Amino acid sequence: MTRSFRHAICNEVYRRSSFAEACRSARQAGYTGIEIAPFTLAETEKAREHRSIIQSEGLEFVGLHWLLLGPQGLHVTTPDRAVRERSWNHVRGLIDLCADLGGGVMVFGSPKQRGTTGGLSVAGATLNFAEGLAALASHALARRVTLLIEALSPAQTDVVTSLDEAVELVREIGSPAIRTMFDCHNAIAESEPHAALVERHFDLIRHVHLNEMDGKHPGTGSYDFKPVLEVLARRGYTGWLSLEAFDFTPGADAIATESLRYMEAQIAQLT
Repeated sequence: MTRSFRHAICNEVYRRSSFAEACRSARQAGYTGIEIAPFTLAETEKAREHRSIIQSEGLEFVGLHWLLLGPQGLHVTTPDRAVRERSWNHVRGLIDLCADLGGGVMVFGSPKQRGTTGGLSVAGATLNFAEGLAALASHALARRVTLLIEALSPAQTDVVTSLDEAVELVREIGSPAIRTMFDCHNAIAESEPHAALVERHFDLIRHVHLNEMDGKHPGTGSYDFKPVLEVLARRGYTGWLSLEAFDFTPGADAIATESLRYMEAQIAQLT
C-alpha cells in the first residue's frame, strides 16, 4: 500500500501576504501545490500572471475553490433567470481561469450562492444546480478542468448536503467533467463513517480537503484522519490532500507548518 500523497494548501490562509510571499512560504513549509480562492485575487483578468509566480516558487497550481464568494450578487439556483445566467457565466470564466493557470479541479462549494432562495423548493434549486453544471460540462471537458460538487453540511446550505447526494448529481449529469470531492469539516453531519463514504464513492472523488470538524487546521482537534487516509492509500488515490483552514488566528506560517507535520505523522502511522 502506497503512503505517498501530494500536499497542497488553500491560499486564503496567507491573506496578509502577497501572492509571491504566499507561494514561497507554502513551498518552504513543504507543500508542493497551491489552491486558490478567486476572491483573493484583486483582478482575475490579470490573475494569469500568477502562473509564472507559482512555477518560479516550485509549486503546482491545483485549482480553485470558494468560487462565488465574489463579486456580490451571484446565485446559481435562484428562480431569477438573469441572475442565474450571470452567475453561471462567471463560473464559465473561472473554468478558463483555472485552465489558463494550469489547474485541473474547481471545488464547487459556495453554500450561500446555491441554497434555496426566492421561494424555490430544494428540489427546484437542486434541478437548477444540476442543469447549470451540465450546461458547462462540455466547456470544462474541453479545457481539461473537472468541476467538483462539494457536499456541504445542512448548517451551511440545503442544496446537496451529503456525499451521497453529490454522487447522485454526478451520475445524473453523466459527464467526466463533473465529479465530487471529500471535505472532513463539511462531512460533520454525515451519519456514516467517513472512511466508508470515501470507500463507496472513491471512483468519483477527485480531491480532498483536510481540516478538523470545527474548521481549524489538522492537529488542533480530535478528528482521526487515519481511516480516510488508509482508504485513499489502499485505493491508490492520486489527487491532492489540500489544507483548508477557516480559523486564521494562529497565523499562516504556524497553520501551514503544524498541519503538514501532523498529517505526515498520521500518514507514517498507516498500516
